[in-house]
Amino acid sequence: MSLWTGILIASALVYSWKILGFLVPNSVLNNPVVSRVAGLLTVALLAALLGVQGLTGSGELQFDARIPAIGVAALLLYFKAPFVVMVAASAVVAGLLRLFFGI
Repeated sequence: MSLWTGILIASALVYSWKILGFLVPNSVLNNPVVSRVAGLLTVALLAALLGVQGLTGSGELQFDARIPAIGVAALLLYFKAPFVVMVAASAVVAGLLRLFFGI
């Protein structure tokens, strides 16, 4: 199987899941248990993505400039700073650490 065939098959599968989502009856979607699970699942998946992308590289744990940058973003999130400010401050912290300390 070529790369493009795999991409097209994966795209068709993802689109089919989206279409199936529209076919779910409203009685299921309005169930409080389903709403709570969907909200918690979203948070869990985003936390896992942050952990994998922020702490690993080349299949190993790596402690580099991303860790303090995530800490700065978390601190600014605690103080309810705008998203753009969090991203910019994290980028500046990671850039300065890499510039001055080479990490």
